[in-house]
Amino acid sequence: QVQLVESGGGLVQAGGSLRLSCAASGRTSYKMGWFRQAPGKEREFVAAIDLSARTRYADSVKGRFTISRDNAKNTVYLQMNSLKPEDTAVYYCAAGSQTIYNTVYSYWGQGTQVTVSS
Repeated sequence: QVQLVESGGGLVQAGGSLRLSCAASGRTSYKMGWFRQAPGKEREFVAAIDLSARTRYADSVKGRFTISRDNAKNTVYLQMNSLKPEDTAVYYCAAGSQTIYNTVYSYWGQGTQVTVSS
């Protein structure tokens, strides 16, 4: 059981940076992920970090985005650099469980808007 609240979204010019935060309450021993959804498009995977601090990224953000977590603050971050207009979307934080086969995300935040202008 966990509640997630995202923050840090906003408007930024192409090439700029933003850092998103996801504050968690309740049990936080989950694999954490970031997803995004643009208007009229399906939600897509962005980045994830597991309990061993191993990370994974979508090809579209590799080298530009960094996911991290601060266990003392029960917070997961998404540092976004070199932002592009195509990064414009609502970004969602999620918590899930890692199985031997895959990750099942059971908890989701409300989302935070990121808009990147040309």
